Amino acid sequence: MIAEPDGPEGRLRRLTTIWSRAVFPVTSTSLTRPEFEEQLLPLAGRLSRALRARAFDAGEGEAVGAALVDAHCTAPEALSRSLDCVDAYLVLYCGEGGDQEDLRARSARLQHAMAAGFARALRERTLAEQEAIAQAALRAQGVVAQALHTSEARFRAVFEGAAIGIGIADLEGNVLQVNGALLRMFGGSEQSLRLRNVRDWTHADDAPQVWRLYEELVRGEREHYHVEKAFYRPDGTVLWTNLTVSLLRDPDGNPQYQLALMEDTTERRLLNLRLRYEATHDALTGLPNRTLFFERLEKTLNAGDGHRFGLCYLDLDGFKTINDSLGHAAGDRLLVEVADRLQACATAPGEMVARLGGDEFVALTTGPDTEREVDELASRIMNALVAPIRIEGRELTVRGSIGVVEGPVGERSAAEVLRSADITMYRAKSAGGNRFELADPEADARAITRHGLTTALPTALDRGEFFIEYQPLVHLGDGSVRGAEALVRWLHPQHGVLGPDRFIPLAEHTGLIVPLGRWVMEQSVRQAREWRERYGDGNEGRPLRINVNLSPCQLTHPGLVQDTVDILERTGVSPDALCLEVTESALIGADDDLLKPLRRLAEMGVDIALDDFGTGYSNLANLRRLPVSVLKLDRSFTQGMQQFPADPVDLKIVEGIVALAHSLDLAVTVEGVETGAQAEQLRILGCDTAQGWYYARPGPPDRLHELALADATS
Repeated sequence: MIAEPDGPEGRLRRLTTIWSRAVFPVTSTSLTRPEFEEQLLPLAGRLSRALRARAFDAGEGEAVGAALVDAHCTAPEALSRSLDCVDAYLVLYCGEGGDQEDLRARSARLQHAMAAGFARALRERTLAEQEAIAQAALRAQGVVAQALHTSEARFRAVFEGAAIGIGIADLEGNVLQVNGALLRMFGGSEQSLRLRNVRDWTHADDAPQVWRLYEELVRGEREHYHVEKAFYRPDGTVLWTNLTVSLLRDPDGNPQYQLALMEDTTERRLLNLRLRYEATHDALTGLPNRTLFFERLEKTLNAGDGHRFGLCYLDLDGFKTINDSLGHAAGDRLLVEVADRLQACATAPGEMVARLGGDEFVALTTGPDTEREVDELASRIMNALVAPIRIEGRELTVRGSIGVVEGPVGERSAAEVLRSADITMYRAKSAGGNRFELADPEADARAITRHGLTTALPTALDRGEFFIEYQPLVHLGDGSVRGAEALVRWLHPQHGVLGPDRFIPLAEHTGLIVPLGRWVMEQSVRQAREWRERYGDGNEGRPLRINVNLSPCQLTHPGLVQDTVDILERTGVSPDALCLEVTESALIGADDDLLKPLRRLAEMGVDIALDDFGTGYSNLANLRRLPVSVLKLDRSFTQGMQQFPADPVDLKIVEGIVALAHSLDLAVTVEGVETGAQAEQLRILGCDTAQGWYYARPGPPDRLHELALADATS
């Protein structure tokens, strides 16, 4: 079957043709160009599959780079032309239908992997050739010692024709012979090289063991050694080599000469340095990236006792708005300008600025007085962001939030330090932004605990870790129990019993509040049915009412009404036995669409209670349009009634609210009743029901019945 010209195979073939035409002229091969193209086709296929693979595999790129060496594409131009072709055409011909930005990033990583694989394979091949030449040279030298007249021509051919540099010196370091390859590497004349003593060829980057190994060799204590060594050329430039030095002995086994084999690795080293730079620096701003920053931070934290560090973690406030309104190009220019300003803030020894990603930057300082220095560094950063940044004719005001961590090294890992700085930065952002905050271990611990609870929430409901306690609602007129409020608890495996204030906000943030609220309602309604079956109806023949709290997320969930109807029908409980409590703040400014579910439930007979009434600054006139039948007064109104005489202001406020509620045919429930004086005063004021520790703390359902039975028999 022949592939369509524009099909995947046709596009892969076009990529291969372009590649072969670029590389073939600089390749030492006996193949024709069409034959060479067929040799590249499977390599292009591997790159195409690696580009579109679900998980990126750098090994594919390295294998392609190594395969180029196996195909005799060993010239530096072959690698550069191959990388140019991959950069220009791989995504074009093989990335159809994918995320182009992601594919370009993958293509760049594949190019890096190809270069690394190419360099590694070329080095291994050269080392193999080097070893073979070294062995040949040694054998040739041995033959010279035994029969010079038969081996001179053979040795000279190896010596002069070798692709690597070869030099022979005596044991005093005087250079006796050098081949043409060595002359080309150093760029000087043979006379200039022979005038230099081996011991004079030192370089500032020499490893400590280089000259120790040399002395051992010339003393006859070792036969050879292999090191990476730099040399100065006559013009002052640096030549990097893989250097192998071997000891040549005379027929009696005495040390006589030293033979040096040099492979020029300068270009390879520069390539590796460039790849290293690209791997450790941010492409947009040129700052060190997360990888290099972590290396520096870990080195700092392992510096030993007596050292200290300071770290500023910066996140720009409102950067997403700039990207969304002006575009990512403008956002990138803003980040570059911010990076330049931050770089200017950290110029002292021991200071470093890096970009971690997005609009997050970090500045590190080290020294004996980092407590003062890190504060000054944070202040300099904040001051550097004050001046507006002009982009596309607009002056943009830049704000930032900074989390500051300072302390002795050796106590925390790099990940722990960065996590603390991140948590502190978000604390500064939550406080309004455009400020910096110092790390607080207790705040960190709370944030980590919150994260752990958030992570555990989704499975806690499935594991049955939630349970419900009930707090009775007592009629202030006759003291009878009229129902109970359902209060959910979490029996956490590590933290024990947690109240709703610890996990309900987390559940609302993650969306778990909807299934959790549905579970609480169903369990509570089932409990109401069990109370009716075991104890009959409550006071005046009415069922004990169960109050269930609704969060704002549940209120806006489209399945609220249907879920409530399904639960009541499954349990066989009448709607008037259920009261749904909604906080006043959730209904401030509510439109008709938001109130529609509550109206439908109220029309069915479900009571709606306005919880925490009096704390939301709502317009009292709004009560007329809300489908509520109960007002629950917040405990803040009754705290002044715990002592006698009661606060007259509180009395007037409660008296007015009760009169207003009753005029609208609304019942009034009071929370937080803790003393008999409160209860009596509220009864006099006309409140209908109350709950609080004076009557009972939240507890298991059986405790409610004990109270109800005690009322019935009294």
